[in-house]
Amino acid sequence: MPDFLLEIGCEEIPARMIDAASEDLRSRVAALLKRERLSDGEVTNFDTPRRLAVMVSGIATSQADVVEQVTGPSVNVAYKDGQPTPAAQAFAKKSGINVAQLEKISTPKGDYIAARVTKKGRSAAEILAEGLPKELSTIYWPKNMYWQKPNERFVRPVRWLVALLDEETIPLEFEGIRAGKNSRGHRILAGGAVSIPRAGSDYVECLRAAKVLGRGEREHQIRRALDAATRTIPGARWREDKALLDTVVNLTEFPSAILGRFDPQFLALPEEVLVTVMRDHQKYFAVEDAHGKLAPHFLAVLNTDSDPQGLIRHGNERVLRARFNDARFFWQTDQKKSLLERLDSLKHVTFQKDLGSYFDKTLRVQRLCSWLSEILKQAGIAVRPGVIHKATCLSKTDLTTELVKEFTELQGIVGGLYARAQQLDSSLPEATRFAIADAVYDHYKPESTDDAVPRSIEGALLSIGDKADTIAGMFALGLVPSGSKDPFALRRQANGIVKILAEKKLPLRLSELMRDARAGYQRSQAERKFVADEKFSESIATFFRERLEFYLRDVCGYAYDVMKAVLAADAGDVVDTLQRAEAVKQVLHMPEFQAIGAACKRIRNILRQAEEKGIAPAGKFEYLPEAAHEEKSLAAYVEVTGPKVEALRKKKEYGDALRLLSTAREPVDAFFDKVMVMVEDEHVRANRLALLQTLLKEFSTIADFSEIVMEGKT
Repeated sequence: MPDFLLEIGCEEIPARMIDAASEDLRSRVAALLKRERLSDGEVTNFDTPRRLAVMVSGIATSQADVVEQVTGPSVNVAYKDGQPTPAAQAFAKKSGINVAQLEKISTPKGDYIAARVTKKGRSAAEILAEGLPKELSTIYWPKNMYWQKPNERFVRPVRWLVALLDEETIPLEFEGIRAGKNSRGHRILAGGAVSIPRAGSDYVECLRAAKVLGRGEREHQIRRALDAATRTIPGARWREDKALLDTVVNLTEFPSAILGRFDPQFLALPEEVLVTVMRDHQKYFAVEDAHGKLAPHFLAVLNTDSDPQGLIRHGNERVLRARFNDARFFWQTDQKKSLLERLDSLKHVTFQKDLGSYFDKTLRVQRLCSWLSEILKQAGIAVRPGVIHKATCLSKTDLTTELVKEFTELQGIVGGLYARAQQLDSSLPEATRFAIADAVYDHYKPESTDDAVPRSIEGALLSIGDKADTIAGMFALGLVPSGSKDPFALRRQANGIVKILAEKKLPLRLSELMRDARAGYQRSQAERKFVADEKFSESIATFFRERLEFYLRDVCGYAYDVMKAVLAADAGDVVDTLQRAEAVKQVLHMPEFQAIGAACKRIRNILRQAEEKGIAPAGKFEYLPEAAHEEKSLAAYVEVTGPKVEALRKKKEYGDALRLLSTAREPVDAFFDKVMVMVEDEHVRANRLALLQTLLKEFSTIADFSEIVMEGKT
């Protein structure tokens, strides 16, 4: 069985697009091979800035022949007086067999004639030559280029193709390029064509000889180069940065690293500014001393093997010096005007064309945070409303600074740094001023599920208020995220709210938070364009339920059925939902809950079937004379145990409440063993349905156990 190789070579692909496109191509080729019955084995991808490739070991040279049964006309139409009609003859001819080979089959619709047809398998080369161009053309790219002809569209112009089955070239063509055996090596270190003799390991070896390494090798080589360069400075180490490392891996094919230096006088600038300039604008790694403080050095990753004369290092040092000078100039210029003096300038900075300015947003967030502060105070959580009020007032003022205009990545951070550096109010104690600065500094956090939440309660409330105001305004305008489209990053902001509530353990209900956030837009110009309240509430509830599902499943690691069970009971309080999920997880191993889960499913099915038939439960269960003993016992259990479970639930002692519910197994099993619910007597039937409805309600206050998948749990 031959090995398969496909490589598409082009001009340099943007680093941020490579990983997703490489995985997309891998999954598409795997699906094609499986669909065409050529291989269901592992597909390996190989990518660099100039190429995307996939390799598969041992695919079939051709499809296996398949015998199919094709159904024709009915027997009554195919035969008349025992002789085949023209319809039968035409069907036999179409199927490529004699009339005598036709078979009679019985179907639910009657008797029909059928033919067994052997479908010859196609060769792998033929299938791949036909199918691969379609797969290549459907790779998703955030942005495409057009060149030569209007229909030639790819992320970058395609320059070469390699498509091999062992040594055989597949007759593949894409965007005017015919596949061959010639790849290309490193643009500088090994220019010209690289002949690939056959698919398989030869491909990787040939590219390695041409100074092109795979992703894993490039990352390993970069780490070694960074370590070696840093060791020349006693006690220093390079600052680990996974995102930057991924970027430079996707910018190089044969990497090396150089150590550069900058003037120590620039260390007077805040570390955040220096690191942002190095990381985001120049793709440099920061270097720190043994105490974790920034050192006057940087590390640059090159797409070549060396810099023997130091020309590249000198060029990078010169560029970085200019960037640092710009940053220092912006910092000094910004200090001529305090953040408080900049507040009025926010009236001229648009937040969103229908939602007003950032000044309007600041006022709304101030009101919202005041309400949230009061809720937390009533819950016994220490919070400083004055700190939140002043931090909110300053939170967006850095948008008018020169430093943020130049380095937009620093919004919020610059505000926090300036609030700490400037004497905003001489009457404020230094600790209070620093608390205000920290809240401003952190209020964009968390920017991902891996990011830390704000350090203080005040910073957390400001972050929640800012994000909730944005989400409420966008949803009220009907700008709801759909599919992969989320231009205002509302999902990320909602994930941030959920994460803050969970980690800070804040007792704020999502529905009330978003209701209050929307109320901030009352009597504004924007309100005239808002959707109806009912539509807003429904879409917001669905949106945050999805975000909470994501947090429980992907961040906390709860099983899918546990997550569904607790959210079915209540999805409004993040902290409470997490507590209930943990309690349910702890009791699932108990045999009693396997039985209760089955009982809940049975009860829900009975009630649903009754509703479909128009049969309503009684308003309340009664002890009827004709009631069975097991029925009365279950009712008595609910009357005694229900209030106890409710008391434990109110105290949030969910583990104890669930263990108490587990004692329901015996009366529930006895009821279903001895009692028929859907009896002829309407009064008895309605009474028993009422009992089941009450029982299901008692079981579902903490989690809906009908959602739990009990099979296979230990």
